[in-house]
Amino acid sequence: MGVSGSGKSTVGGLLAQRLMVPFLEADDLHPAANRAKMAAGHPLDDEDRRPWLLSLADWIREATAAQGGVMACSALKSDYRDLLRQAGAVWFLHLAIDRASAERRVAGRVGHFMPARMEASQYAALEPLRPDEPGMTVDAAADPQSIVDRAADAVRALR
Repeated sequence: MGVSGSGKSTVGGLLAQRLMVPFLEADDLHPAANRAKMAAGHPLDDEDRRPWLLSLADWIREATAAQGGVMACSALKSDYRDLLRQAGAVWFLHLAIDRASAERRVAGRVGHFMPARMEASQYAALEPLRPDEPGMTVDAAADPQSIVDRAADAVRALR
């Protein structure tokens, strides 16, 4: 979880490979209207996100019933994470990054629908993990492989 540009896709893909489980890029499940709204520079509201979150919860249910999985998802608000946790056993890895670094990363991406100017809305919505939420927070500026090492150890300890 984390804001756009925090490295969710990179770290998530590597973690899924390490754990040998399926990987889902949650952005792939956004309806076309959500993608168009964000591409136009308008942040999504809770009503926009609800159908998307419900589709992510469905994926979690399926993954939990099978071998598990890794999902790269912003999950910015605790309410969103609560909805996802209701779908199955979910553990969050919050990739924390400063706004300037996130904006630089997003500005350097090619072919992604999220413009760098949307970063402010991401930080406005971001609610860090609460103490009662399963997971950990790491510095997203760290080497992705070292983040994966820490996350894989933590996930294995849960099993």
